[in-house]
Amino acid sequence: MDFGLHRNAFGRLVLTDADGAAHDGVVPVRAFPIAAPDEGLSLLSAEGHELAWIDSLGELPPPERSLVDEELSSREFMPQIRRLHAVSTFSTPSTWTVNTDLGTTHFVLKGEEDIRRIGRAMLLIADSQGLQFMVRDLTALDRHSRRLLERFL
Repeated sequence: MDFGLHRNAFGRLVLTDADGAAHDGVVPVRAFPIAAPDEGLSLLSAEGHELAWIDSLGELPPPERSLVDEELSSREFMPQIRRLHAVSTFSTPSTWTVNTDLGTTHFVLKGEEDIRRIGRAMLLIADSQGLQFMVRDLTALDRHSRRLLERFL
């Protein structure tokens, strides 16, 4: 690794390159946030220019990895649906009550087109506000949840 990362006094991420130049306001961006979240990460300047490429997050030393993970978690918010409790109607729009990795919530599904299949077992569901929910493994859901989802797929 030919760069260093730290936070400045304002909490912004700073990259110091091999020449000693400091780049303030660095933004990490995943190349494949859903399919391969730990592989392929670009560190961009505040102007959007790539400063560094990281093949795998695992190659970062723990302090830098922690900084990158903190920055990514503040930018990427995608609750994972663990269970579907209820759907108000099988036509859209419908209100869904779900249990996620962050707790129980309700959201409105505007249309069936807001459910996208990613690969064989993964789904992305966009609510009426634009928030993305993920079903990481459709086959891992309980039978009741799968039956509710099948009505929309």
